[in-house]
Amino acid sequence: MNKFFYIILFISLSSCKQKQLLFIEKTPEQTGIHFTNTITENDSLNFFSYQYIYNGAGVAAGDIDNDGLEDIFFVSNKKGGNKLYKNKGNFQFEDITAAAGIEGKSQWSTGVTMVDINGDGWLDIYISTVTIEGLLQSSNELYINNKNGSFTEAAAQYGLDFKGHTTQAAFFDYDNDGDLDCYLLNHSIEYAGDYKTAALRKNIDPLSGDKLFQNDNGRFKDVTIKAGIYSSSLSYGLGIAIGDLNNDGWQDIYVSNDFKENDYCYLNNGNGSFTEKSRQMFGHSSRFSMGNDIADYNNDGWLDVITLDMLSQDEKVLKSSVADDDLDTYNFKQEFGFNYQFSKNCLQQSVDGQYFQDIGLQKRIAATDWSWATLFADFNNDGLKDLFISNGYKYRANDLDFNNFVQETASTIKQQGKPLDKRALIRKMPEGKVADYFYLQDADGNFNDESAAASFTKLTLSNGTAYADLDNDGRLDLIVNRLDEPAGIYQNNMPLNNYLNIKLKGDYKNTLGIGSCIFIYFKQGIQLYQQSLSRGFMSSVSPTMHVGLGNEKFIDSLIVVWPDGRGQKLFNVECNTNLELQQKNAVVNFKRPTAKANMDTSWQDITNASGISFTHKEDAFEDLNVQPFLPHSIATQGPKTTLADVNNDGLQDFFICGAKGQPGQLYLQTNQSTFIQSLQPCFISDSMYEETDALFFDADEDGDMDLYVCSGGNELYGHNALLKDRLYTNDGKGNFKLSIK
Repeated sequence: MNKFFYIILFISLSSCKQKQLLFIEKTPEQTGIHFTNTITENDSLNFFSYQYIYNGAGVAAGDIDNDGLEDIFFVSNKKGGNKLYKNKGNFQFEDITAAAGIEGKSQWSTGVTMVDINGDGWLDIYISTVTIEGLLQSSNELYINNKNGSFTEAAAQYGLDFKGHTTQAAFFDYDNDGDLDCYLLNHSIEYAGDYKTAALRKNIDPLSGDKLFQNDNGRFKDVTIKAGIYSSSLSYGLGIAIGDLNNDGWQDIYVSNDFKENDYCYLNNGNGSFTEKSRQMFGHSSRFSMGNDIADYNNDGWLDVITLDMLSQDEKVLKSSVADDDLDTYNFKQEFGFNYQFSKNCLQQSVDGQYFQDIGLQKRIAATDWSWATLFADFNNDGLKDLFISNGYKYRANDLDFNNFVQETASTIKQQGKPLDKRALIRKMPEGKVADYFYLQDADGNFNDESAAASFTKLTLSNGTAYADLDNDGRLDLIVNRLDEPAGIYQNNMPLNNYLNIKLKGDYKNTLGIGSCIFIYFKQGIQLYQQSLSRGFMSSVSPTMHVGLGNEKFIDSLIVVWPDGRGQKLFNVECNTNLELQQKNAVVNFKRPTAKANMDTSWQDITNASGISFTHKEDAFEDLNVQPFLPHSIATQGPKTTLADVNNDGLQDFFICGAKGQPGQLYLQTNQSTFIQSLQPCFISDSMYEETDALFFDADEDGDMDLYVCSGGNELYGHNALLKDRLYTNDGKGNFKLSIK
């Protein structure tokens, strides 16, 4: 064989070499983690009696024995099925559940949070549960760490033995008094009534409504209503995230709600109460909001929000699933007081903490199918936060063919007087397994789908998810709780960039420094991290805060601001190490860092002082119902405006068009740069015209500005606006009369 042959052979073998996987999935035999969350259905407990039966359960990561290794706790939907695994190093784990006495006593468990609730420096475990009269008997469980590998259940002692429909709990210091309070995220089990009014949010449901508990010397008391928290059966809470959204030093709350109810965004007033501001701060939200996360994904110093939904990239699934409401139904629901919702993931980017803009479509992460947990974290340590999304639902209950089949079958069986075999119907649903998604963020702020390269290719039923550095190699690993199959343990296999692990040691009872902000300043800019453990979906992540730094070997400066406002600044912090920050070293009256401003401050809003009081009132007409192939609605493009000096005083005036039923309005400018509305009888007489455009010009050549107004509409399709254009002539003093119609 000649030399050329060997060269070709070498090239061929090199091309066949498998690309290095970003994550390596460890098998149960390798890790010793033999956990599967398996649910058991029967004639009374099934999808028709509890529609969240396939939502799965959560997972928590944390060092429960303070040996420097992150341990794992898995929640099972089955009584006595919870599992606690001790980390022995090198991805070897030991099942210590029985010795720890933490199997669980409730009939249905959901979420889990690791937290040092009593401030003794040891992680405790709080488990959320579901009670349904006649089906499930449970109460939320709190396991206090005995510091010897065992736990004692003490929920009743702490006032946290809630019996209801709990999804997850979040512990945080909402009143900045040094101890941890508790937000219980609950969900309704009533699935009918899309046309209930949003005013019912003020009603109280003792089982389904969310609850806020204030820590009063170790005993938690219900302050839900006093604090301004909604606690009604309208809420279908699936995601809870805590963070200081407006950077004022007080922790805010974001709640993802499934079905018809909007998400809640509670801004902390700093006086023990909250104000729900979702409508003011978010233009829209996900429709079937599931898991969520809060993080500064774009490194601008402001926390952003991501929520998940059920929009699929698969065209077949997309076309065969229940979609968003038709326009008439959609608009009809708005009359009940609900804000806009769309069936897609939303990446809500903060604009200086004042409001949020959804850029999920632009970032190509809006469609990931039936998604549950979402986690922002820097998995490749390049200084940019990446994104993991867990996926899958046992059966596609939103399949259109199945829904038609159920209605027809139920009607037939009812006519025949036979009992309905619900479990047989459930088995007719199409399966809903979906692969998980993993995105790496690039330097341009785009999220690139690297799911296949990250080993996420098989179809699964993934639910709760947590991240932690399980082998202490400076890279975050992933833990996934799955339904009806072994849990996923994923070892991070990406090239090791520089990093910093930060452990917080707080004073008093908040030993983990929950609510603290970390500002990282380095050559690439700024990174913001906020300590909050309940993330994703029914799960809690490692309390160790992990910072990726790319090629930087030193951090220029690091600032930590504790919940009580004390702060500390460090310079030239070395990377690739564990840094412990202690609250006792912080100073009082610390000046909180100001996040980078993204808004153009050269403009000032003077609307209220201007005298302009016009509010456009669009009439009810949906052109998409008439022409469904329009790329977008052209009937709601808003009012057009035209400028001119109509009264010859040397100042610019303006006319603004009105919709059908609303006359156009003329505003005259004053010498004080304010405006006065000029009432014109001819404009009021022509209010039934749909005004689509306008222009000032000297039509009769008499030296003043006349007004031409265009009209639109479609009488043939029921848009009963008058159609003719009009010309209004000016008398030179700003008074108009109709000249030509």
